[in-house]
Formats: sequence, C-alpha cells, structure tokens
Amino acid sequence: MAASPEVGDCVTARVTARGAAARTSQCIAILAGLVFLCALPVRAGAYYVTVAGLGGEPDYEQRFTALAKDLDKLLKSSGSDAHVYTLFGDQASRAHLTDTMGTVARQAKPEDEFVLILIGHGTFDGVEYKFNLPGPDISATELAALCDHVPAKRQLIVNTTSASGGSIAAFQKPGRAVIAATKSGTEKNATVFARYWVDALRDSTADVNKDDAISALEAFQFAARKTAEFYDSQKRLATEHPVFEDAGKGEPVRESSTASGEGLLASGFTIVRIGDAQKAAADPAKRDLLAKKEDLERKVDTLKYQKAAMAEEDYKKQLTEALVELARIQEELDK
Repeated sequence: MAASPEVGDCVTARVTARGAAARTSQCIAILAGLVFLCALPVRAGAYYVTVAGLGGEPDYEQRFTALAKDLDKLLKSSGSDAHVYTLFGDQASRAHLTDTMGTVARQAKPEDEFVLILIGHGTFDGVEYKFNLPGPDISATELAALCDHVPAKRQLIVNTTSASGGSIAAFQKPGRAVIAATKSGTEKNATVFARYWVDALRDSTADVNKDDAISALEAFQFAARKTAEFYDSQKRLATEHPVFEDAGKGEPVRESSTASGEGLLASGFTIVRIGDAQKAAADPAKRDLLAKKEDLERKVDTLKYQKAAMAEEDYKKQLTEALVELARIQEELDK
C-alpha cells in the first residue's frame, strides 16, 4: 500500500529529527506543542514474561531454552524500566507461570506495558489451544485470564509456537496486540518464527523508521519476512504463516491497515531500544525525555491512522505540533 505524501513526511521527519531540530526556532507552533506534551502520559515501565515450554526432545529443549536466554539478555539491556521474568526447564511449569503472572499483576500499574512471549510447542483440537509445559499444559483461555489480571493497559502477546493461530481468538482484547507464528490452529509443525523474532530484536535493520527502537510491528515484519525466506531457500512448502491482530476484534492479518486500524498498537509498542535510545534509557537525566519522545512518536502514528476521519487542517496542525516538539526533544537528547 503506497504511503500518502503526509505519511511520507512523517517518516522523513522522524528519520531526520536531528536535522529538523536546528529549524525548530522558526516554528511558531512550539508553545502549542509544549501544552500538548504536558498532557501525554509517561511510560513508567515494562514487564516481560518469557516462557520456553516443553521441548519433548533434547534438540527442541536446547533450542527453546537458548532462545529464552537470548531474549532475557536483550530485554534486560533495553532499559532500566524493564522488569524481566524468564522461565525455562522445570521453572516453566504451569504453577511457576501462574505465580509469576500473579507477581506481575501485583506490581504492574495501568500506565505500564506488559509482554508475554511463548516459545515451544502448542496444540489445537479444533476448539481449544494449549501451550505445552512440563507437567499440565495451559490453555489460551487460561493464559488470557492471567493476562487480564495484569493492570497494564497496553499489552502484547507473542505466541511463537506451532498451532499458535488457534490461540488468537482467546487472547483478543482492546489494548492488546497478539502475534502468532501460524495463521490458524491447523498449522501444527514446529515453527522457525521464534528464531527470527529473537533475531529481529538484535538486528538494527529491523528498525525501519530509524528511531533507535524496535516496535512489535517492526519485529513482526522482520520475522515474518525471514520465515518466508527460510522456506524459499529450503525449497519447502511453508507450514507456518505469521499473523497479528491488535485492534481487539476481527480476523488476524499479515499487513497493517489504516482502514481497519490493524497495526496501530503494534507500531507504537516498543520491545527493545537500541543505539542512542538504549543509552538514554540508562541515563536518569534523559530517561523522562526519552519517554516523552516515544509518546510523541506514538502520537504521530495515531494521527496517520486517524487522518481519514479528521479535517485536513486539524490533521496538519496536530501533526506539525507533534513533529516540532519531537524535534525539540531530540535536540535535548542529543546534548
């Protein structure tokens, strides 16, 4: 889908924010932008729960555990606001997972973000999806109930298992993005999507808009592309087709759409920070500025999706205010 000139301007402005900062003194909308900024919520923290489920065979057991450990390092390095819980081996039991989710539910606040990542095998009997764990398995319905108790209003579930498409309906909820390695519960072969999801979080090329942060949508697009390339290179029929759903309703999709709203939540949901953003997140003097920058970037993304329902002048005014303030904050971060 071709981007409109205004959307192209948004991307260009975000990529070249440092250059735009030098021109901010010429913009008379700064005051309005500052007023707008004061109303923005500051991201307080992010909670991550990664679970490497039952492998069944030594090769799978080692693979799932290695991926979980890699994610643990990546998520912990993203910023001091990251609260990371990683379960594998005997710790990945239903009881330990339930306890961990209870801890997150008690600690997280509404303004926080929550991410659940499932690695391993899943099953689907045509009605119910289950995530395979040492001991009793856990169903998508039960996992969704645990997530519902977490007060964070912005949530992400990444299910990289076989048959993971069968879990989407149970997980769907406004304010929650759901990513699955398979388009349905009938794609039951072991997946390679998990490998590329982890790769996306450590490969700077996944940062398409060059904002030093890898969003859920960017990671999904990277991993989905690499998954397709894997099957092409192996000359094998693809047995997994990654999809996502983040509007809280409707069928999962493979591409974002401003018409349906699919992709809005995922595009503004930061998984890891890299480069200068990672350094700023570790600097107490810059942490609040970074949070404001990320909120403004989400504002720009939201405007892109809302453009069709807005008066043109109102759209341009709000976009200008957001971009001017974004440039000013970037200037402060660069000092």
